[in-house]
Amino acid sequence: MSDYDKADLKRRMDGAVDVLSTEFGGLRTGRASANLLDPVQVDVYGSSMPLNQVASISVPESRLLTVQVWDAGQVKAVEKAIRESGLGLNPQPEGNMIRIPIPDLNEERRQELTKVAGKYAEAARVSVRNVRRDGMDALKKLEKDKEISEDEHKAKSDEVQKLTDEVIKTIDTMLADKEKDIMTV
Repeated sequence: MSDYDKADLKRRMDGAVDVLSTEFGGLRTGRASANLLDPVQVDVYGSSMPLNQVASISVPESRLLTVQVWDAGQVKAVEKAIRESGLGLNPQPEGNMIRIPIPDLNEERRQELTKVAGKYAEAARVSVRNVRRDGMDALKKLEKDKEISEDEHKAKSDEVQKLTDEVIKTIDTMLADKEKDIMTV
């Protein structure tokens, strides 16, 4: 990115917030939700793929998920990915189908979910900071190339920082709300 585009920076930062919102949507507190498995990546065919690209996920009951793996040879890989996802789930394979009972939310499970939510929020913050860095780099280049003055650089840097602070504050608020949601259900 060689040109400074505040609208593009905002769009990219908002994208990080949207991703976080989707990930938080998957952190269902005690009820099954197909979104719960959105963050799961499966190592198949020599690469890492989202679970929904190798299987279909359904919610037959409020406390049960089923994962229909399309390729029987990948059931073990899918089961391993779900088990190691950090979501605290215990997949039970039956042929091409994997049944995933959603555990009761005991105190320990709630703590685990808050940690997962924290990891998601931190990943979003890192993403926003990366966008900020791109914007700052673009401004430095514009000043170096004499396309903007030092004063313009400072003013636009302040704009980028203000935008970054606003988005980080939004992420922190979303995390606090999600932690409250997890701990009080």
